[in-house]
Amino acid sequence: MSKVKKVTAHVIAAPVEQPFTSSRGWLYKTRGTCLVEIETDDGVVGWGECYGPSAVAKAFIDTQLGPRIIGRDPFDVEVVWEDLYNRIKDYGPKGMSIAAISGIDIALWDIVGKSCGKPVHKLIGGAFRTEVQSYATGLYFIDFDNLIGEAVEEAEGYVRDGFTAIKMKIGLGSVAKDFERVKAVRDAIGPDIRLMVDANHCFSVPTAIRLGRKLEELDIEWFEEPISPEDIDGYVEVSRALDMAVAGGENEFTRWGFKDAIVRKAMDIVQPDVCAAGGITECKKIATLASAHGVECVPHAWGSAVGLAATLHFLAAIPDQPPSLFPAPPLLEFEQCENPFRDHLAKEPIVQVRGVVQIPTAPGLGVDVDRSIIDKYRVA
Repeated sequence: MSKVKKVTAHVIAAPVEQPFTSSRGWLYKTRGTCLVEIETDDGVVGWGECYGPSAVAKAFIDTQLGPRIIGRDPFDVEVVWEDLYNRIKDYGPKGMSIAAISGIDIALWDIVGKSCGKPVHKLIGGAFRTEVQSYATGLYFIDFDNLIGEAVEEAEGYVRDGFTAIKMKIGLGSVAKDFERVKAVRDAIGPDIRLMVDANHCFSVPTAIRLGRKLEELDIEWFEEPISPEDIDGYVEVSRALDMAVAGGENEFTRWGFKDAIVRKAMDIVQPDVCAAGGITECKKIATLASAHGVECVPHAWGSAVGLAATLHFLAAIPDQPPSLFPAPPLLEFEQCENPFRDHLAKEPIVQVRGVVQIPTAPGLGVDVDRSIIDKYRVA
């Protein structure tokens, strides 16, 4: 019987040619990630990815989590998950400890799939769909002397590429400025393109409600992270005050972290990240909890081809929300900022064609990792 032989955390990073920022004010000058490589004693290798500061994820894996799974059966995915969570929950039931577990969980599913000769989605319930509609995440703040012009130009480019849905950043410190920029984009792309806004939790409750009511005039699909993620009561207020959907949860972790937001319907859409919230194992449970309470699940995605593939398998296994004659399948977030690890880490990159992305069908995650990219951009 196969056993885990080796666990390696690879920290990689690359400079960004055109730095960008959001309302949080963090200037993205590099793109980086922590890749988890797990090897079994019969030579099968699985890959996973951890969201967040890569060096922190690596520290958790190297010192706390990796040694604990050596000699374990990689098919015991949920058994391993529970063991790792109970090992760290006294001091890490949220945050980077869970992101580190996520990377391990994804890598184990990759091993299981490769060992069985089946894609991961076939092992977690099957595929409700063979392809997904993606939305372009972009329209960050780059040229502060041309915020409207650059947003319009970028959005029009996505429409030419075939995207039928776009998510843009807001949070310019002024309701009037945000509204003006979003309106300019809406006017440029027309009424048939789905448009979402993401504030990266920069508003107070009253400001979020005031801006949200104005944005409803522009037929906005959802208002993402309007306020700080800790304020569940505030999310309830914003969600009740607005007719358009409120989304959030990319920085929440595990079924316990999502429980209150879902049960109280503080958000209309929850956005767990498979590389952060607990991996594929835990995100399936979060999606089930959401479904039981009539809340949509549209995962957050940000990272390399490994994380993108894991998200696709997760999306394949989520039912339509809700099931109907004219279903509304969950969307895939396909962020458009410069990222060599999304575009070059896989020997056959995951691509969108006119906004549509195919669900991988090769065994495991379906990603053949190019080790030369890891060697080229290795930090640790």
